[in-house]
Amino acid sequence: MTDMSLRLPTTTFQAVLNLGAKTAAVVPPPSNLGKPDLYGDWDEETGQSSLAVEFASGQVHLETVDDGIDYHFHTGTGDEAQRSPWPSSVTDPVVQWASLLLSDFHLRMPELLEDLEEAAAWHDEGYELYVCEVEEPTHLDLITVDIEGELLTLPWLGAGFVDHDHIDGDNHPIALLWSTVQDADGVPIAEARLDPVTELPVTTALPGVDWAEVGMPADEVLSWLEGIYLNHHVLPDAVGTLITASLERMGGVDGVASQQL
Repeated sequence: MTDMSLRLPTTTFQAVLNLGAKTAAVVPPPSNLGKPDLYGDWDEETGQSSLAVEFASGQVHLETVDDGIDYHFHTGTGDEAQRSPWPSSVTDPVVQWASLLLSDFHLRMPELLEDLEEAAAWHDEGYELYVCEVEEPTHLDLITVDIEGELLTLPWLGAGFVDHDHIDGDNHPIALLWSTVQDADGVPIAEARLDPVTELPVTTALPGVDWAEVGMPADEVLSWLEGIYLNHHVLPDAVGTLITASLERMGGVDGVASQQL
């Protein structure tokens, strides 16, 4: 079991950003749903943006398409749903707000994402404040976030070289790939996935592996993989934390009346 106390400290970081018009903030979702968890992404290859809006009672996932926005629903536990988990009196304002938020987010891509990645790099270098560059006078927003520290993990101490990659399956599985030559195609030796109940990683050693050749016992490999999974797939990183905070401000659900500069 990974010792979760072996983590870098949580740090407070501020970023001054151009979040655009923030039209969604004018029509926030029904307050009785509580504060949503927001996750946004932009696909560089397709030029599409996506948004996940997750309330305790249900979720709506949206993505930009050529002729507008597509969306579908999930239950509060994340299972796919054929219809909205809410009555139409709730569904309509939620979808309207989420669609405006995704449109606002998409209009700022990829520039905003580039700013957030640069801000995260500044944070990693130990700075406490990042200010984006603008070409002309515009309204900017001050975002303040607490960024959780990474879990302290050892480098790979076995023989050969390792990498990890996503694989097909439920609960976000990854495979640990091992090879004797650097940058070569690795052989899967173990897997990790998220336990949907505990929201912690579960690791499994694959059969037929010569652990003597790998240079570490299976239990030590699995313990090491658990830490890697936590850092890369469970604990929020700086970019993800900044994206969520930006979406909350753009959507008017961050609880801050105004920190526009």
